[in-house]
Amino acid sequence: MTRAGGPRIVVLAGGVGGSRFVLGVRAALRARGIDDTAARLTVVVNTGDDLWLSGVRLQPDHDSLLYALAGVGDTERGWGRAGESERVSAELQAWGSGWPWFTLGDLDLGTHLARTGWLREGATPTEVAARLGGRWSLGARLIPMTDAEVDTRVTVAADAPDGEPGSERVLHFQEWWTRHRAALRPLRFDNPGIAEAVPAPGVIDAIADADVVLLAPSNPVVSIGPILAVPGIRDAVRASAAPVVGVSPIIGGRVVRGMADVCLAAIGVDTDAAAVAAHYGARRDPSGLLDAWLLAEEDAGGAARVADAGIRPVVAPLWMTDAARSARLAEDALRAAGLT
Repeated sequence: MTRAGGPRIVVLAGGVGGSRFVLGVRAALRARGIDDTAARLTVVVNTGDDLWLSGVRLQPDHDSLLYALAGVGDTERGWGRAGESERVSAELQAWGSGWPWFTLGDLDLGTHLARTGWLREGATPTEVAARLGGRWSLGARLIPMTDAEVDTRVTVAADAPDGEPGSERVLHFQEWWTRHRAALRPLRFDNPGIAEAVPAPGVIDAIADADVVLLAPSNPVVSIGPILAVPGIRDAVRASAAPVVGVSPIIGGRVVRGMADVCLAAIGVDTDAAAVAAHYGARRDPSGLLDAWLLAEEDAGGAARVADAGIRPVVAPLWMTDAARSARLAEDALRAAGLT
């Protein structure tokens, strides 16, 4: 069943995989004849990747989604703006400001400066996201998971490869991910302050009013994990009357992009589609979330294990190599929720 005007969809997302999937959801809605997709599609965005750098506030996952929906993103790199220049970043490096291995494009820096200015004037991150989104016709509403600053920290074993054996050190997630390419062995991931954080305005209401809640094929540990760690969000998803459908970020026993396998190993989860489904859990379980789980044709052999965990497996093509395939995947997810 679908309500008049089309289904209301909430997607929990972050990163490149999340951006591609959200583009597919928007396209699937438009293919159903729904023009006002912004009134139907809400994306709860991971903010664990956020950071302060050279005095400005960066929100990488939000901006990846913003640029993708606006059609101004760099599709080759998968992040930043298309047609970028990097003169300001080069000048910052000449001054010894910021991180030399973390390059900010000039157009991207304009976004960060606008955001920082509004934050300094007293706007909340949610209000800033709305202002940024108002520049373009996005066809979706982007809401940060929380207005609190809960940047992800990674505790690594300092003896891998540098440091005294047995010692530990803590890095901002972006340093671990971008500079070290996840080569330093992670011991745990933390979001200081998240236990006291509250969901951003609109998050809980959107989930409660949804016809389906979708977990994008984003990194389960550092993209979806922080969203669910904000007090109240996991409970809201579990309490929702809507079906909860997840999409595997694993295809053929391998991560599609990034270093999610390293993150999964750190929390004791195999790089396996059925294992990730079990990590999220079935809603019949005390803290589980999922009603259905989309796994790739390459991983169809794991469907029985997903079913044994109390989650309905749906085998479907998961590669989002172009817009049409992303839209088909999104449509498969909606159908898995019973939204025909």
